[in-house]
Amino acid sequence: MWWKRLFWATIAIAVLSIFLAPNSLHPFSSSQSPIAFNSPQNSELLPITGAVGPESLAWDIDGRGPYTGVSNGRIIRWREEEHVWDEFAVTSPQWRAVCQESQQKLEHICGRPLGLRFHEKTGELYIADAYFGLCVVGREGGQAMPVATKAQGMPFGFTNALDIDHESGVIYFSDSSIRFQRREFMSAIISGDNTGRIMKYDPQSKQTTVLLDGLSFPNGVALSKDGSFLLIAETTSCRILRLWLQTSKAGTSDVLAHLPGFPDNIKRNPRGDFWVALHSKRGNFLNWLLSISWLRKVSLRLLGLLNFSKIHIYFVRLGGNDGLALRLNEEGEVLEVLDGGAKIIRPITEVEERDGRLWIGSLDKPFVGVYKL
Repeated sequence: MWWKRLFWATIAIAVLSIFLAPNSLHPFSSSQSPIAFNSPQNSELLPITGAVGPESLAWDIDGRGPYTGVSNGRIIRWREEEHVWDEFAVTSPQWRAVCQESQQKLEHICGRPLGLRFHEKTGELYIADAYFGLCVVGREGGQAMPVATKAQGMPFGFTNALDIDHESGVIYFSDSSIRFQRREFMSAIISGDNTGRIMKYDPQSKQTTVLLDGLSFPNGVALSKDGSFLLIAETTSCRILRLWLQTSKAGTSDVLAHLPGFPDNIKRNPRGDFWVALHSKRGNFLNWLLSISWLRKVSLRLLGLLNFSKIHIYFVRLGGNDGLALRLNEEGEVLEVLDGGAKIIRPITEVEERDGRLWIGSLDKPFVGVYKL
């Protein structure tokens, strides 16, 4: 009937308004002027062929890189001298058979490497693969092997990001949801899912321990410079959590910062500050939507009908000049803003500060962005 069509059309417009609303990610004052990525003399793009989405970036113990995971399940390495990418590793045991092209629809089979980090003592690369769990591969690359796929008897649903304590060798990582997989990330946010967990894996004992649970899409993780606490980007709630690992506060957590948008990865820079990548704005409508149970259910049904993940990416591309990332100190104060003047780089997933440059990962772009400071 006409009223049913009108009802669904109204819901569709309301949900889409989450991303169509005017968007400004500069509500903070910082100690410096915003960095503008679209400055042509300072910015560069490193093109990737045959895949998209260089989610996270890492350098090996010899300083080579960056390495990054892309949409067809490969981990690739940038060869600065030749100015090309070459294959380093894969996470799926079936990759050679079915995953030669950018098979995003087969990512549950081909793997989706997200967080990456090299162990400074062993030279091994640890990988948070969204479908295959926490994996590791040797210095020569090849087939990565899973070292942790569940904790407390519960399999990982969406392994996402990691960081390594190079003194103890312990790996800290996030499982964004035990209900939703990576390709259902919008459903995890809209539903208000709070089954996310933060864990640690000890390579010596081979034990995986849950440190924090009941989280709403825990995403990026980053250790403090002295190793006393771990920062966690909780995407749905748009905030940065601090989990204390040492001192008298060990085992407790608090909120370090509330953010104007959805945080993705968080990386510590050489000075001990943290770059937080912001995916997009969380507006008043989404706050309202997440507070109403029946409307969340209707929206989830709509997502299934409209393939909302692709629609969401399209509308983020059409947004205005938004901030891409914030640099925070250990107290959660904003020190610097990476300006999003260049629409071509949005939305981003990570900012890594290294060798006087900002290396920028992406959700769906066929390149890595580089900004010379």
